Amino acid sequence: MSQGLFAVALVVPDYDTAIAFYVGTLGFTLDQDEDLGSGKRWVRVTPPGAASGSLILARASSPEQSAAIGRQAGGRVGFFLSTDDFDRDHARMLSRGVTFEEAPRREAYGTVAVWRDPFGNRWDLVQFT
Repeated sequence: MSQGLFAVALVVPDYDTAIAFYVGTLGFTLDQDEDLGSGKRWVRVTPPGAASGSLILARASSPEQSAAIGRQAGGRVGFFLSTDDFDRDHARMLSRGVTFEEAPRREAYGTVAVWRDPFGNRWDLVQFT
């Protein structure tokens, strides 16, 4: 048997704002943006160079979903963006206005720093050793 994690849904307040950040600011690839009718879209973005592991940008459509924006992991780091060059990507993200919560730190597994997307979700930028 072979399985893989294809994508994870990320609840956002607005499709276009989320696309502007993930594609425009972070440089993710916009793989799909399909109108599903009734105001819904299938929006899938993938980090540059990734073989798998996309985000489905899902616009909140209920008060319960709106309340989850930015808190999908209950305040913990819930998303992990790996890189082959931490210093390059950290500098690029800073220059594009991404908010880091801390200075980069060295851990047993690599170099890491916590950052937030504009919706409040906490992420790790990590380069594994």
